Amino acid sequence: MDKSIRRFGTLEGVFLPTILSLFGVILFLRTGWVVGNAGLYNALLILLLSGSISFFTALSISSISTNIEVGTGGVYYLISRSLGIDAGGAIGIPLYLSQAISVAFYIIGFLESLRVIVPSLNFALWGSILLVLFTILAFYGADFAVRFQFVIFAFLMLGVLSVGLASGFIPIRENLAPHYAEGYNFFRVFAVFFPAVTGITAGIGLSGELKNPAKSIPLGSISALVVALFTYAYFMVKASAIAPHGELISNTEIFIKHAVFSPLVLLGIWAATLSSGLTFVITAPRTLKALSDDRITPKFTGFTLGSPKNEPRMGVIITFLISEVFVLMGSLNAVATVISMFFLITYGMINLACLMEIVAGNPSFRPRFRIPFYVPLLGFLGTIGVMFLISPVSTIVSLFVVGGIYIVLKNKSLKQDWGDVKAGVLITLSRYALLKLQEFRLDPKNYRPNLMVFTGNPETRPHLARFAHWLARGNGIVTFINILQGNPENARDIERKDEALSALKSFVEKNKLTAFYEVELVENPVKSIECVVQAHGIGNLYSNVALFGWGHQPNRENILLKHLRKLVNLKKDVLILDYKKDRGFGDFSSIDVWWGGKGGNIELMLLISYILGLNDEWRDAKVRVIKVVPTKERQKIAEQNIKEKLFDARLDAETKVIVNEGMKIPVKDLIERESANASLVILGLPVPEIGEEQKVAERINELIKPLPTTLLTRSVFRKGVFDDS
Repeated sequence: MDKSIRRFGTLEGVFLPTILSLFGVILFLRTGWVVGNAGLYNALLILLLSGSISFFTALSISSISTNIEVGTGGVYYLISRSLGIDAGGAIGIPLYLSQAISVAFYIIGFLESLRVIVPSLNFALWGSILLVLFTILAFYGADFAVRFQFVIFAFLMLGVLSVGLASGFIPIRENLAPHYAEGYNFFRVFAVFFPAVTGITAGIGLSGELKNPAKSIPLGSISALVVALFTYAYFMVKASAIAPHGELISNTEIFIKHAVFSPLVLLGIWAATLSSGLTFVITAPRTLKALSDDRITPKFTGFTLGSPKNEPRMGVIITFLISEVFVLMGSLNAVATVISMFFLITYGMINLACLMEIVAGNPSFRPRFRIPFYVPLLGFLGTIGVMFLISPVSTIVSLFVVGGIYIVLKNKSLKQDWGDVKAGVLITLSRYALLKLQEFRLDPKNYRPNLMVFTGNPETRPHLARFAHWLARGNGIVTFINILQGNPENARDIERKDEALSALKSFVEKNKLTAFYEVELVENPVKSIECVVQAHGIGNLYSNVALFGWGHQPNRENILLKHLRKLVNLKKDVLILDYKKDRGFGDFSSIDVWWGGKGGNIELMLLISYILGLNDEWRDAKVRVIKVVPTKERQKIAEQNIKEKLFDARLDAETKVIVNEGMKIPVKDLIERESANASLVILGLPVPEIGEEQKVAERINELIKPLPTTLLTRSVFRKGVFDDS
């Protein structure tokens, strides 16, 4: 941003807007009422609790604002740069609307106080006149409006001094204890008072125009809050000394009656309402411009309309129109609580953003103003608690609104050119989970496929990626791997790798696949596969299944079978998919599992059948487990074995045992006959001896050539994958 636009210091840019927002009508018209109900001791406790929440939030604001270069948008800017553009927008839109409506809220509050003098006051007329005056001030620049705050602050302080210097300083004994009016208790009184200390974010509304935000925001906001809290405490003591509790409850104008000069108190009340309205006329358009700059709201909402100092003039006009609607309504009781809810949600999100930054432990989070993690934690919990205390219904409505906006923005996939804390939190949680996982001995009951899928260019073998995606349905993990031949010292090869990675990413996103993706650049792809497989994963979250395509190229088949032998020795399951382009996966109606009866292949075969059935395409597929035996005597034993396996697997499947007397009919012919119309055939995969790869490849081709799409499996035996015990 142009340095000439950063023109405000701590006093006029942060302290004054904050203190004017904190010194609202509650100071003059509700502090005595709070003391009359709760008693002095409980009133001070209410002040301590509510002030602590605001103080924690002020500390969180200070911490975040000293870690980044703060731009236009105030609170929205801080949240969006910490939690991301979607979370920032979900808060920023209702925050802007609340700021715009608050202009009308304070104007109407000012007019209501004038009714003491002019009972027949025309709200619509005079409210509109005031709003036009405020809009003109904001339209032609914040400079004059900020200077005008000095005048308002002077009137406000005269009102404060008129009360503070009046006689009566020793509390009346009966005012020390609570005397709650009918229907009230400690928490209801707390809810009435809490809005008095929710103005702490007003001071960062001019964040983009502060000379030194990192210095001004902490100093201005915290000092204003401290001054306000001491003033409220003094007013509470003063209230307890000037009238008995009954009068404090019944007469909300008690400070006007007991002031040194009553008209000055009225001026203070008017100054408090007018200053708050003026503050929001200035800050609301800046929030809207920040939303526009981040493409959350239409571009025109951020137009400056020729302002030499980049004033958000279109935002001023839009804010005027929104405020005018509510000024003409004449009453904001119906929306006042929801306005407070949106502000409180904002405070909660500030604390949450700071907490996440601290917990994530990103090295980039190095605020000059450091606070311990429990400060934003207490601020967040306290804010949420107060929201439900004030109005559970309004809290739920507000949360639904914010959640709905978040979902809409998330679906829009808005682009942001900055990093946010979410990734850091996920990294921290992942690190914690991986370290904890390292402490456990993995049991077969915890088995799930962690697949490496050697896709090459996935556009040429989309069926392989699709099949892997189905296998991930059972909470498995899939990584698409493309191995390129090249030299990491060659710039063109590095460029090829980047292009291939971009293509993989695009393929995954376009097809909405649940998968990771990697591109490895190696000098010898054939010799590097085993290294890639062994290096893939962290700790106990290592890869356990490798998925390849059967290429029908003799040389590649031999190499693939060599990889098979090595991967089995490395305790990796191997799957090889022979995809028939002319048939695909048929109508997804049937899966035939052929069990040879040796090794642990059946465990993996049944697991794959079960996981496939979790997908919509395969949900109605009929699974058959088929076995060939040489004699009828073996038939019943085989059937019982299969049923036991199916029972352990909790898999609903048909059992079929074929008796092939003396094994006179080649098994491949039986497989072709039985599974000719299957959607998928699952077969075991033999591991060739060294030098026997060619022969095994020929037998495999002879077996699978007439079959539909076939999955060849070789499992590292692991009894107990399906056991509950």
